Parts: sequence; C-alpha cells; structure tokens
Amino acid sequence: MSQGSHQLKIRSIRAEQTLPLRQQVLWPDMPVSSSVLPDDHAALHLGGYWDEQLVCVASVFDDKGARLRKFATHPDFQGRGIGSAMLTHIIATLNQQGASRFWCDARLSAQTLYQKFELQPYGEPFVKQGVMFIRMQRFL
Repeated sequence: MSQGSHQLKIRSIRAEQTLPLRQQVLWPDMPVSSSVLPDDHAALHLGGYWDEQLVCVASVFDDKGARLRKFATHPDFQGRGIGSAMLTHIIATLNQQGASRFWCDARLSAQTLYQKFELQPYGEPFVKQGVMFIRMQRFL
C-alpha cells in the first residue's frame, strides 16, 4: 500500500515488538506487561511499517482456527487504510496456509471494519475490562 512517497510494509516481527503499540492503543491505562499474552511465543506477529516506523501490529494464534488478537494501529495513522491492508495480508496468508476459519473478539467500535472483510458476528456481545466486544468469524 502506498500514498504519495509513503509505503506500508508488512513483515513478521517478534512478540515483544508488538507490546508498546498494543498497550498504547488498546489498554493505555494499563501497564505494558498487561499486553503480554501467555501464548505470544507461539503466535504469528505482524508489523505494519510506515516509512520504517511501526504503526500497526497484529497477532494471529492457532486457537480453534486462526484467531486475531491485539490488533492495533497507532492513533496518528488510523483512517489511512493501514488496518485494512493488514487484514488483507492476514487473510491472504491464512488462505495460503489452508486455514479454514478466521475469528476474533472485536471491539464493537471496530465491528464495521471486520464486516468489510466478511467476518460475521456470532454469539452475544460481552464486556471485557469495561469495553464491549462481539465475537466475529469468517470461514475461509
């Protein structure tokens, strides 16, 4: 993805590289350590770089299908299609790997974004740490 002379590059990163952005975007009132997940060592972690600055992170876990967790785009870079580019990349990767299901616990505020990628809500909305979520999935 490029805009003018800028270009987004998506590449694999280490789990610890995701932590500052996870914390800043998703749980800013909590310590960085609260963004560590027990299975981080086993997940695929992707970073979206804008002019070599890490501006988007996503982690995909093997959990009853491919589960997206801790998907975050820096506030200064939201609304530029970076999250959409990341989701496109993830879905293409999962298709190549033969995954059958892609799912996540989506914040209600992000539900529309996921629906653009054919994820459909299922189950009832729920609250996690004061934030409303809905489970969403797509069969690949």
